[in-house]
Amino acid sequence: MKRQNKYRKFQLQEKNIEALEKENSRFKRVYSEYENMSNELWNLENFACEPVPDDFINAMILQTSYLEDEIEDWLIRFNNQKADIKH
Repeated sequence: MKRQNKYRKFQLQEKNIEALEKENSRFKRVYSEYENMSNELWNLENFACEPVPDDFINAMILQTSYLEDEIEDWLIRFNNQKADIKH
């Protein structure tokens, strides 16, 4: 059974992410880095043939969480902006 990548927490907001990527190059760069790091982290934790130092994994987790926070802030602002437009 294939386990779900726990680092891919924004899957339910794909349409908003696509819209933000089109209108904001910085968001696109940050989100791309987040996807790359989360995929690499997932692979290291689940498929690494050789042991990986905990410090390295922890640093990647920390960086990924910073990127998640930044992405969440953008999505919150984007969703608020859409709500304001509807009113």
